[in-house]
Parts: sequence; structure tokens; C-alpha cells
Amino acid sequence: MTIQSLSSCVADTYSRFPVTLVRGKGCRVWDDRGKEYLDFAAGIAVCSLGHCHPGVTEAIARQAGTLVHISNLYWTLPQLEVAHLLTENSFADRVFFCNSGAESVEGALKLARRYGHEIRGPDCYEVICLEGSFHGRTLATVAATGQPAFQQGFEPMPSGFIHVPPDSITALKLAAGQRTAAVLIEPVQGEGGVRPVSDEFLLAAREICDRLGALLMFDEVQVGMGRTGTLFAYEQTPVVPDVICLAKALGNGFPIGAMLAKEEVISCLRPGSHASTFGGNPVACAAAKVVIETLTSPGFLDRVKETGTYLKKGLESLAGRHPKAILEVRGRGLIQAIEFRKPVPELANRLMEEGFLVLLGQEKILRLVPPLIVTKAEIDAVLDALENNI
Repeated sequence: MTIQSLSSCVADTYSRFPVTLVRGKGCRVWDDRGKEYLDFAAGIAVCSLGHCHPGVTEAIARQAGTLVHISNLYWTLPQLEVAHLLTENSFADRVFFCNSGAESVEGALKLARRYGHEIRGPDCYEVICLEGSFHGRTLATVAATGQPAFQQGFEPMPSGFIHVPPDSITALKLAAGQRTAAVLIEPVQGEGGVRPVSDEFLLAAREICDRLGALLMFDEVQVGMGRTGTLFAYEQTPVVPDVICLAKALGNGFPIGAMLAKEEVISCLRPGSHASTFGGNPVACAAAKVVIETLTSPGFLDRVKETGTYLKKGLESLAGRHPKAILEVRGRGLIQAIEFRKPVPELANRLMEEGFLVLLGQEKILRLVPPLIVTKAEIDAVLDALENNI
């Protein structure tokens, strides 16, 4: 049987590149013909420590040979250790474990409504989100997503979501009121074209939430876990949220998600109010423990900042040489985007043919999210490839 014949058995919900990848190591992957690719997609910002990181692989194998699953009816040491590491390194007091980014945001949305009901009454249920945002593919997270294209054909959307333009403090103030349970923000919009939200807007959101008794929730599914150069993206902003959502890089490829919150907030979720059968699985937590310990080891995130700055400066230099092709470069740390003046799917294909994996966004945007271990030499290689193909 061939890949082509077997592919007809899989739901056709992805626009896949015609490549079958079979092996990965560090920042590189290889297809079934033995061709090597330099990976600036990292499984969509997931494999931040690189493919088949030895420590993560060893932890997964060891835990898989010890205890794979027992549900959340019992304690496991890996889950408790990861919860301790996450709370020790953040503002949060407790962690709810799940399996994916969408599930972590879904949990945050339920938490916001529950908190609103308990603190301010049943009419407090609305969540203010940003236009251009992306929060996941479940029905509630699609409703929270500020891109109509993701909602088309799935209407009617669940009610209770209001979208305002990013950085429009006036629109945020007009939208906020007694029904506002939470404001949900990606500090850097990932799927929305890598757009950092301004500090002024975040400060305004914090002030409004404090005044109303609403929750400020950050979706850090893509930009958390070291991607921007600090363990969490909120650390580079002037505000501290009440809730953050994590997934993607948390398990370096092994599925795991987490919702973190302050004690006074998450305490409204009592036994039976929310759950996830596989959430905090011991194998996933064994992987996550290695990830967090590596990210917080001395010097690691300093190096991410250094290479992130190197990548951004290289892209800005590229944009300076090609002003007729490139509109803007933007991003933070090792999540950078190049917005072109024309659609660039063909450019992405040419880069792949030359051995570089990149992400497309909204047709005119190339998104670069390499493993956090990427070297300057590897960054130079992708910059040269871009230079030669623009």
C-alpha cells in the first residue's frame, strides 16, 4: 500500500504538504526519501527543545514502562511535580491539566463563567476577545476566535463572546460592562499573523477587569513555554493575568495542556465541575517535567532571547533590502512573521523544496517558529534561502 492510497482513510481537514516525514533530531527532520529539512515550524511551535530531545525521550520511555494511565481519581508523582514547577515559576497557585490548547482555553472559558456566576451573579457570562485572535477548534473556542473564516458553516456560534479590535482601548471600554466575566487575550497573536498586543491595551484590560471583578485571561498556548524569551509571555508585559492557558511546547510533542490560575479564582471549580480523563497523564507529565526543567536551567532563556533578536534583525535587514516585496516584520523572541505584499504559498513551497519548513499564515504571511535550540548558523541558512527566493 502507498501513502497516497492510505491517505484516503484520513479525514481531509488539513491542507498538507506532499511530504511524509519519518525521522527527526534537533532542528532537522527527514522524509521517507531521506531528504533533510531544517525545521522552522517545529510542529507548529511544539517541539521547542528540538525533535527527539534525549531527556524527554528517556523520560517518556521510562514512565511508559512504569505507569501509563490511572485517571485523575488518584495522585501521580509526575503530575504533582509538574504542577509544582508551573506554580513555582508563575503567578498561579493551581493547575488544571488537560490534553491540548483548545481544551485548556475551553477550561478557562468555563472557569470565567463559573467565577462570574459565583461572584457577580448568573448574568455575568460574557467574554471579550480580540479580532484576529485564535483560541482553538472546539465550538466554544471557535466562537472565542476573532476570525470569521474559522466559524463559517458551524453557526450558530455559542453566545456570550464579544470581539473588539486589538489595541482599541475605546472599543474595549465600550464592550465591557456588568456582564463581562473575562477578557481573553493572546499577548502575541499567533495564528492571527504574529501581532504583539500593546502594553497600553493590556494595562487598560487589567484596569477594566479589576474594576468590574472580571478575569484577565492570557492564551499562551503558542507563545508560552519560552517561545518569546521568557518562560511565559506575560513576563514581558506590564500586567499579570489571572489565568493562563498552556499546551503545545509544554510536552515537546507529547500531548498535554494546562490551565493555570490564582487560588481565589480556580477555587470555584470544585470536584465534579470540570474534568479531563487523560489530563495530566503521567507519561505526558514526565515529558513536561523535563521540558520545564530545561527551559528554566541557567542561561537557556537568555540564549533564546539572543537568537530571537538575531532572527528578528536578520529579517528586518531582509525587509530593508526588499521593500517592494515585504510589508513588515514583527514578533517577539523566536516567533517571528514576515508579512509580504502578495500571497506567498509558492514561496513556502519553494523553501520546502530547498529543505526548509516554514508556516503560512493568511496567505501573505510566513511564520517562523523554530525549535528554541536553533543556532545562528541555522538562522543564517533560512535567511539566505529567503533572500534567494524573494
